[in-house]
Amino acid sequence: MSEIERFASYAAAFERAYESDDWSVVEPFFHEDALYVVALPAPFGGRFEGRAAILAYFERILNGFDRRFETRTVTLLEGPRLEDGSVWLRGRAAYTAAGVPDVAFDLEELATFEGNRIRRLEDRYSSETATAIGDWLEVHAATLGIER
Repeated sequence: MSEIERFASYAAAFERAYESDDWSVVEPFFHEDALYVVALPAPFGGRFEGRAAILAYFERILNGFDRRFETRTVTLLEGPRLEDGSVWLRGRAAYTAAGVPDVAFDLEELATFEGNRIRRLEDRYSSETATAIGDWLEVHAATLGIER
């Protein structure tokens, strides 16, 4: 199986975990000492070292942000493709909820594999996107009960 195929399997497992809240389906895709870097300020971003910390972050951020919305749509904009030894893609996440304006943001994701598992995962956001997310949260987070 190619790295792109492994990444596609991981992404499908992630969406199953999002629907079921059973993160054990994602666990086998990460090395025990994997690293996940999310280029946003805390509490939405940071460095998460080790599979357990990564899975805990997924659960925390999805419960604390994504699940606060009525709809969540993830769209692949470009990729996935191999780039400098990692699987690269560009995507968009869009959210809607009553009482707040829709919010959407683009990100780049890089997954570096070692063997059949992810060694490093990185989410990158442009400075404009990070500012826009922060501005949206400043005004609307309390309406949805999103803790900052």
